[in-house]
Amino acid sequence: MTEQRLGGVLAPITTPFDGVTGDLSPVHHKRNVSRLLADGLDGIVVAGSTGEAPLLTPDEQRRLVARTREALTDGKWLLAGTGAESTRQTVALTRAAAEMGAHAALVRPPGYFAAACSPASLAGHFRAVADASPIPILVYNVPKYTHLALAPGLLQQLVGHPNIVGVKDSSGDVKTLAAYREAAPQWAVFVGSGSLLYAALELGCDGGMVAVACYMARRCVELVVAFRAGDRATAGALQEKLGPLDKEIVGKLGPAGVKAAMDAVGLYGGPVRPPLAPLSAADQKRVAKLVAA
Repeated sequence: MTEQRLGGVLAPITTPFDGVTGDLSPVHHKRNVSRLLADGLDGIVVAGSTGEAPLLTPDEQRRLVARTREALTDGKWLLAGTGAESTRQTVALTRAAAEMGAHAALVRPPGYFAAACSPASLAGHFRAVADASPIPILVYNVPKYTHLALAPGLLQQLVGHPNIVGVKDSSGDVKTLAAYREAAPQWAVFVGSGSLLYAALELGCDGGMVAVACYMARRCVELVVAFRAGDRATAGALQEKLGPLDKEIVGKLGPAGVKAAMDAVGLYGGPVRPPLAPLSAADQKRVAKLVAA
């Protein structure tokens, strides 16, 4: 599986919790995965930002990977978010994800001591994780949550490592995305913002790991298919429809918004895990209206 080029549209799937106990709901998870893959996605990402990764226990992350692997169909990718605050814990989570069947790991930088992280120490962190990982890793830039923006120069320091194969950029900044593509020409470069999926393809990126694909998977896939077929008009029209669904739901409401949108299209979103707050009734109605339109 990992011999083929990583690309296309992957959904950074939400983590479904039981509405009564707050525990993981493996039945709902497998149903969500199966339906999203049937809509044409190239793969699934578990335990990412949209999956409320910092609120999961290591055991829950292991079980998420295992349950996803059980539901995976041939030729589809399974990535696991394995970033943690220490290099040691990141290595442990990455090894566990590999053991449970993940094809690759998505590794965010540690954020708690962001001010104390130098470019050299960050490069050392990613190299150490890649050295110890049984599966390839992708670097994950998500400054909204880590409060640490990864410079394109950092990627240039890492491109020679045989076990670092890509990067996901969730900065929402097209200039950063372009700089990443230029800095790591041999890597798989993914955009993390659904609003920039078309722009990413124009820049020569390999695809998107976009939360809007959790409830608009088919539309995201259609956009990429149209673009690759040279039908820029159709791809552009689809991007215009996806933009508001990304900005208003993912951008403004986060995991709770994505879960509400999944509920609205017949998937299982369910509750977020405290301390994240549920959506107000007004926001739930607005999400349902946006998705229906």
